[in-house]
Amino acid sequence: MKGVGPELVAFAAVGGCAYAADLGLFVWLRGPMGWDPITAKSLSFLAGCTVAYVGNALGTYRHASAGVSRLRQYGVFFAVNVAGALVQLSCLAVSHYGLGLTSQRADTVSGAGVGMVLATVLRFWGTRTLVFRMSPVRRARTVREGRLGSWTG
Repeated sequence: MKGVGPELVAFAAVGGCAYAADLGLFVWLRGPMGWDPITAKSLSFLAGCTVAYVGNALGTYRHASAGVSRLRQYGVFFAVNVAGALVQLSCLAVSHYGLGLTSQRADTVSGAGVGMVLATVLRFWGTRTLVFRMSPVRRARTVREGRLGSWTG
């Protein structure tokens, strides 16, 4: 895992942009547009996934994408993000319904705190190993050359 720091920073920066796109679109669709919450969240989730995929494909993992079908990559990336969302929902369900911790604070801690951390770990692992996988030799060379995770390399 040597040299994973720049990759983590780039992954987090892309994730922050994706989160902002998801949240901004959701708030706009729910507020001024008056859409129902499920439709608004479904569309904002799709937009957030798309922003995250593009940011990772063109930034964080651009050296790992050569010669691979972008459509296949996006499909796997989307599946990894759905799995992350299910982890967050599972944490909330266990806390709220299983443990009986039903306050708004407990829901926030379990869903947006613990669930988000676990989901982010899953998304990072899935993105680097399932979506933008590189051979160990290529990954080591890319890290050694300082290109993985750098926006300018």
